Amino acid sequence: MIKKMICFMLFTLFSYAADATVEIVKKIDVLPKIAVQDASPKNVDLGARQGFFKLLVGDLRVSSHFQVLDEYLQSSYEGGPLENFLSDKRVDLILRFSLNQDFNTMSATVKFINAKTGVATFEKVYSLSDKKRSPFLAHKIIVDVNEHIGAPSIKWMEQSVLFARYIGAKKSEIVISDYTLSYQKIIVAGGLNIFPKWANSEQNAFYYTSYNGAEPTIYRYDLKTGARRSIISSSGMIVCSDVSQDGNKLLLTMAPKDQTDIYLYDLRTKKITKITDYSGIDVNGNFIDNDRRIAFVSDRLGNPDIFAQGIYDKSFEKLVYHGKNKNSISTFDNYIVYSSREAESEFGRNTFNLYLISTQTDYLRQLTATGENLYPRFANDSDTIMFIKQFGNQSALGIIRLNANKTYHFQLKTGKLQSIDW
Repeated sequence: MIKKMICFMLFTLFSYAADATVEIVKKIDVLPKIAVQDASPKNVDLGARQGFFKLLVGDLRVSSHFQVLDEYLQSSYEGGPLENFLSDKRVDLILRFSLNQDFNTMSATVKFINAKTGVATFEKVYSLSDKKRSPFLAHKIIVDVNEHIGAPSIKWMEQSVLFARYIGAKKSEIVISDYTLSYQKIIVAGGLNIFPKWANSEQNAFYYTSYNGAEPTIYRYDLKTGARRSIISSSGMIVCSDVSQDGNKLLLTMAPKDQTDIYLYDLRTKKITKITDYSGIDVNGNFIDNDRRIAFVSDRLGNPDIFAQGIYDKSFEKLVYHGKNKNSISTFDNYIVYSSREAESEFGRNTFNLYLISTQTDYLRQLTATGENLYPRFANDSDTIMFIKQFGNQSALGIIRLNANKTYHFQLKTGKLQSIDW
């Protein structure tokens, strides 16, 4: 029975997406055209300069607030009449950077220019103590530029992504990366370590499940000290699926008696409260409605579907009346994004698509159209969703920009994504 439930959990957290959305909402009718210029000193490695250029261009494109010129352009930092206007490129804006590296450090001086007037409207110096984290430096620059022009916030680009990846039989690692997977740092290795979950909005600690001891155990890993401590163990299985807004409570899926249910664990009092009590499968609990209720996946009406229930109220309601076999879900305020298995394709593979609903209205929006798409996760805003997309034996991290109706994929080159959080 336990093996069956674990397989169910892994299955519900293992499928992914393409593009195509419904109900396009446009905030900007005509996007400004922008060019990126490299004004770095010639003694800076050309590969590093071109790599940084690609990061900036990629971030500008994913922001969905600019038309981006792909051409790699070089200039002096002060610029001349041709460099400050780029009349032949017919651009509205110019982002110019000068990169410097010294041993392990990196800095970038940035100038943002109105190409219609040739006047710089923004200038700033950025520095980094670890040049391996250069993708985050690029993300910060674009976040600031985006804010400077008054476009909707893209501060989610600065968030770190936490993921588990399979690297072999009963072997998985927990990794911290940026959203493009350009920067990756292995945090936990050795054995089977899965289902990482950020402990707070500061992203200075996380929880994960280890299957390396006598019983499955949830640990808390402190990124500042590198220390980990055991939180709770359970026979069968145990997963932390969500953390309360104040960081003091965890939603757990546990099967202490061969039956998966959702529990609330208070970190301050160490008290554990059983929320669901059903003879089938209840998994993947997420807080909704200001942490007063939970949304979760259950097979209590036959096929796996999405339900809601109060923390201290045993009555429940079905939230979704579209499709079959719902699995992984994520919540943000009153919104829920979930993955649903569609009909099998003619090639024998299932299609899993992502959908967005509101807990307050009958709003329903399809987010993907083809392929295997699963494990959606909201950013710290309601406009951006991350998910896993599977390509045969490979996987990629997907980013959906809801208002722009665009989807981007960043392939994982080593291992296979098991679960993600940000």
